[in-house]
Amino acid sequence: MSATLVAQQFTLARHLRDPANNPAPPGIEARRLNIYRELFYGAIEGLLAGSFPVLRATLGDGRWHARVADFYAHYRSQTPLFTEVAETFIDYLQTIELDAPWQLELAHYEWIEAQLFLSDAEDPCHDPAGDLLDGEPLLSCVARVLAYRWPVERIGPGYQPDEVPAACTLLLVYRGTDLQVRFARLAPMAWQLLAGLPGSGRERLRALGNDEVQRQGLRLLEQLREQGIIVGTAAGAGLAGEHVHS
Repeated sequence: MSATLVAQQFTLARHLRDPANNPAPPGIEARRLNIYRELFYGAIEGLLAGSFPVLRATLGDGRWHARVADFYAHYRSQTPLFTEVAETFIDYLQTIELDAPWQLELAHYEWIEAQLFLSDAEDPCHDPAGDLLDGEPLLSCVARVLAYRWPVERIGPGYQPDEVPAACTLLLVYRGTDLQVRFARLAPMAWQLLAGLPGSGRERLRALGNDEVQRQGLRLLEQLREQGIIVGTAAGAGLAGEHVHS
């Protein structure tokens, strides 16, 4: 490939990404350039709009397109995969000054939902009927325990908080057997228990507090196993625990 052709391609690419600050390459009809600009930008904007529908609706058309245009013009992605564009957008949000500070966490929450919905991951080898005390409770591969400063599950066009709440938003986000992604708000005790996995159930429960709190924690683990969010205990975890304590 000649140096001249490479230079022309870079000139065209810079113009398509940021036409306001990069002149069009000579010899290409303006109408054709406009078609290219619309196609390339439209492809990226469409991918992001599908990945972050709540963020898009909350920002509104003007703010959303300004954000996407800035991402398109200035972010240098290291991946060629369209499926990873949403993740690179989150990385981009971490590098800029946001006009609403909840944008990054809301985007991350929506990205997690999409990842769980599309996931084809399989749980590792486990015992579905394993002892939740002596064994190591195993969280489903399509469940996540999350903590946010902002109430991301509530933010939308009708609710855009100005101040960080005193308490964090603690969430369990999971995909059910019907393939729908849902969330549940967690009490601090429940979040601490689930976020602390792995480790034997007994070890995790002892770290929570008194006997009554431990009983509540065990009931929670049992309920989550009934719902398929805890899939059982990790294979061999119980034997490993017995060996350590022998």
